[in-house]
Amino acid sequence: MKNLMEVIKGRRSVRTFDGNTLSDEHRKAIEDYMKDIPNPFDIPVEFLLMDAKEHGLVSPVLSGERLYVTAKVEKKPYADVAFGFSFEKLVLYAWSLGIGTVWIGGTMKRELFEKAAGLKSGEMMPCVSPLGYPAEKRSFKESMMRKGIGADSRISQDKLFFEGEWGHALDPADDMAEIFEMVQWAPSAVNKQPWRIVYRDGVYHFYEKKDKGYNNDVTGDLQKIDVGIALCHFIMGLENQGKKAEVKIQDPRIQIPADAEYIVSVTIA
Repeated sequence: MKNLMEVIKGRRSVRTFDGNTLSDEHRKAIEDYMKDIPNPFDIPVEFLLMDAKEHGLVSPVLSGERLYVTAKVEKKPYADVAFGFSFEKLVLYAWSLGIGTVWIGGTMKRELFEKAAGLKSGEMMPCVSPLGYPAEKRSFKESMMRKGIGADSRISQDKLFFEGEWGHALDPADDMAEIFEMVQWAPSAVNKQPWRIVYRDGVYHFYEKKDKGYNNDVTGDLQKIDVGIALCHFIMGLENQGKKAEVKIQDPRIQIPADAEYIVSVTIA
């Protein structure tokens, strides 16, 4: 993958495609990459490609798409976070090849997608994404959607990243500044950015800042998926600097708001 920061900051959600199929080279590259995309929780995430025309797959927010990618995961603790982590790795890889994507969790006929994916009892398929080449010009609908959710803006870092205790803004070390910027620019449902990180005693603790309406039995907790995306950016940023990360679940004993939930901790080895 080319410069990671360029990929992360350059990537955008694409809803208007040029109508062309992926080249044989790009399709093979995607198929090879998605065979094994690990996550820190060792929870298998099974990816598959679905032809839009063959299965009658559409979304009212898209145009020109020919191919979708989705993934299935067993319903179990941390499945949502693992899904977000692994799916985002594929999304970033696709963008590095010039292939557009957009996370879709609700604006689709879910029953058709689940049938095409062969979803079984005990599994969940939280999100799908089209895979294709971006059109030269966005549709009017896409432009209005991006404007409506403030897609090109992000919450300031002092409200996302804390040191010592919740709410005390973190001033990251020089070698971590770029990594926190990568996390800040992670995509999320309706651009809510529900992740928070508290740095204490050499450990980075990840939390979910909850909003109502993002958790159900069908999709799982979409905001935990968003935390998985942020965690993916954090870990990939560390690896890009040649650092190793140890991800573990522990009790950080940090006082947090009632609408927040501890997720996981990261120590740099």
